[in-house]
Amino acid sequence: MEEWVLPTQSAAYLNNPPPAYPPVSKRLGEQGRVVVRVLIDDKGWPQQAELQTSSGYSRLDRAAIDAVMSWRYVAGQRGGRAQAMWFNVPITFDLKPSRD
Repeated sequence: MEEWVLPTQSAAYLNNPPPAYPPVSKRLGEQGRVVVRVLIDDKGWPQQAELQTSSGYSRLDRAAIDAVMSWRYVAGQRGGRAQAMWFNVPITFDLKPSRD
């Protein structure tokens, strides 16, 4: 049986910036979780993205899609070989201050 390894955007060396929080959404207090389904090619580049789960706010959904399409990924693998595959990327827009 061939081993499958899903793509990832979390490798530290990728330096993917967080999505830009739309200023109007901040002002209006819009928050939510978006899940973007993205097709990652065998080199780790996004080829296509679609909204899997909406936050309920089109501005936040668009910001999430724009972000995942600008990121670099570690390509998924099948049987030890890089392969294009779909991957769900969850993004949370939260106005609460982080506790670093």
